Amino acid sequence: MKIVVILGLVAIIVSLFTALYYLYTDRGHGTRMVKALAVRVALSMSLVAFLVISYYMGWIGPTGVR
Repeated sequence: MKIVVILGLVAIIVSLFTALYYLYTDRGHGTRMVKALAVRVALSMSLVAFLVISYYMGWIGPTGVR
């Protein structure tokens, strides 16, 4: 479980820095930054949903990941 959560957070950070890179290279003439930010939002929502489902399934507890 810890590895899945860490990989999800790393993917979110990579997507955020990808959007930052596209912000500087495209100079407002492309849609790649918007797509990268949309991917980041989708990954964040998926990670939160995964954590909530994991809590209800008993895979994680109030004290942390088992």
